[in-house]
Amino acid sequence: MFNKYKIVSLVLAIALLAALVQLVALRGTGEAAVSESRKADIVLENILSRKSVRSYTDEPVRRSQLDTLLRAAMAAPTGRDMRPWKFVVIDDKAAMAALADSLPYAKMLREAQAAVAICGDLSVTDDKGNPSKNWTFDCSAATENLLLAAEALGLGAVWTGVYPYEERVAAVKSALGLPEEIVPLALVPIGHPKGDPQPKDKFNKDNIHYNGW
Repeated sequence: MFNKYKIVSLVLAIALLAALVQLVALRGTGEAAVSESRKADIVLENILSRKSVRSYTDEPVRRSQLDTLLRAAMAAPTGRDMRPWKFVVIDDKAAMAALADSLPYAKMLREAQAAVAICGDLSVTDDKGNPSKNWTFDCSAATENLLLAAEALGLGAVWTGVYPYEERVAAVKSALGLPEEIVPLALVPIGHPKGDPQPKDKFNKDNIHYNGW
């Protein structure tokens, strides 16, 4: 009889342990699901909060913040992993003022604390020696990543177009001393936002078509 009760107790203990293990596993799964959901919310909130900021305070932008922006930029997708991009960081106020004078839609450079020129490197080739045909796409993706990272860091930034406008390309190449094979696609002024700029809701269902036009 004693052995019978001992066996029953052992079975019950094993069952209880199994139940506890399952409960812990389920709780862990639930926490992981909540964590993944929260992560998705944060990413989407950052994307939907991005806005073009054209006015900045005098607070400086740290080099460590600029490094983070560039790391994000270089995480962008790139055709055939060619990475045909180069980045020129500008934090000299005189250089930014000169660029502001020569670019019609970049006057905010006078207020910005820094700027990044996103450039295509036409000398980059694939394993067969062919130059990238997608450098404008790749550099555009890098520019968007940089803008999203700026939003995440609480910085303000705006995409000002350079390429394919010949006079703007020439002005930036001259101001920054870019070699012939380096073509500036965009110039992004960066600073801490002045005031409380708000994002625009650009969603429009009329622009969406499923399975054809």
